[in-house]
Amino acid sequence: MKTYILQYVKDFLGLFYPNTCSGCENYLMRQEEGICLECLYKLPKTNFKQDAENPVSQIFWGKVEINYALALYYYEYGGLLRKLIQNLKYHNDTLVGVVLGRLLAHEIKKVKDFKVDVIVPVPLHKKKLKKRGYNQCDFIIKGMQEVLPIEANFTNLIRTKFTETQTKLDKIKRWENVMQSFALRNEKSFEGKHVLLVDDVITSGATIEACATALLKNKGGKVSIACLGKAN
Repeated sequence: MKTYILQYVKDFLGLFYPNTCSGCENYLMRQEEGICLECLYKLPKTNFKQDAENPVSQIFWGKVEINYALALYYYEYGGLLRKLIQNLKYHNDTLVGVVLGRLLAHEIKKVKDFKVDVIVPVPLHKKKLKKRGYNQCDFIIKGMQEVLPIEANFTNLIRTKFTETQTKLDKIKRWENVMQSFALRNEKSFEGKHVLLVDDVITSGATIEACATALLKNKGGKVSIACLGKAN
């Protein structure tokens, strides 16, 4: 009875404050949350296999050792995923991160014998965090934890150097911009642990490489990465 009443109240309020899809902006159906089923269906999945042909793994060949690499969707400029992530990062639409984080975790669960000890977000510098108010990766991880019972650490990996946005820089400039920009507050806390590093989009891989380099200073540690999208 209580469930029925709560749903009735929710539906009534929806007449005045309707929930809309972050992608197409159409009204959401009762069973939909944040993103409508049609938009979720339209998102272009990568279906990358964990082998030598994995384009995400190839980014890091000869640079830093990555145990496993996953990007769930293709990130296309002007595409649907870009709009969703822009809403997540800049328009306080944090539910998008949770919803997509769940889907990312479900994809990870398909990987045979893949086990990690802790999930870690790519951190923002404190200046950018103060300006934005939150790290979008935290909400991706929140969604992932609803599917994967894995501990998360949001404070040990930090960004020590403030850098401007990477979006307009070429690959070399991106690499120069972020190297030596990350560190661990406590290097021993991740010793011997397999860390899953989470970001929203991977482009040149410079930020991930810098983060992984800092994480691999731990004795016996391993790093894998999981991102929502891979840019072309």
